[in-house]
Amino acid sequence: MATTADLKNGMCIEFNGKTYIVVEFQHVKPGKGPAFVRTKLKNLENGRTIDNTFTAGVAIEPVRVERRPYQYLYEDDMGCNFMHTETFEQIVIDKNMIDNVDLMREGQVVEAMFHTEKEMVLSAELPPVIDMEVTYTEPGFKGDTASSNVLKPATVDTGAEIRVPLFIQTGEKIRVDTRTREYYERIK
Repeated sequence: MATTADLKNGMCIEFNGKTYIVVEFQHVKPGKGPAFVRTKLKNLENGRTIDNTFTAGVAIEPVRVERRPYQYLYEDDMGCNFMHTETFEQIVIDKNMIDNVDLMREGQVVEAMFHTEKEMVLSAELPPVIDMEVTYTEPGFKGDTASSNVLKPATVDTGAEIRVPLFIQTGEKIRVDTRTREYYERIK
């Protein structure tokens, strides 16, 4: 059994009968009263984020998770179908368990997080940065703006819409940060 002193970002814990991942935590030692740990926890079953405060030293129940590589095959009415890259086992993951699912294309490799004791899928994560092609964006003209960091909407090859700088044109290849959905860089 672990305590709040063992908390780390990315650690999975069992809390109120559900599995959560620690998004961030902060040990607080006020001048008056006992120390406590302020946390932000993300529910891996429904994706909701909650704030919770633990008393310092309280027991927490860590969950053993395993990350496995899966390749995205297709989407149907059951969800997104994936194949394990080594064993070729196929699984279906609900779209709500995948962040930024509209940035995912067929053949994309993702990391599926499994609860090892229950052998249950908790979530799936895209790689941090992916390459995409801009299929449509309005032309940006020199002198349109007074500042240099103005963004315009652009549609990429998966159909998702992201914001790109004014100099990006239709047909160009760009890198996108999948965690923030932001333009990362242009590929030459």
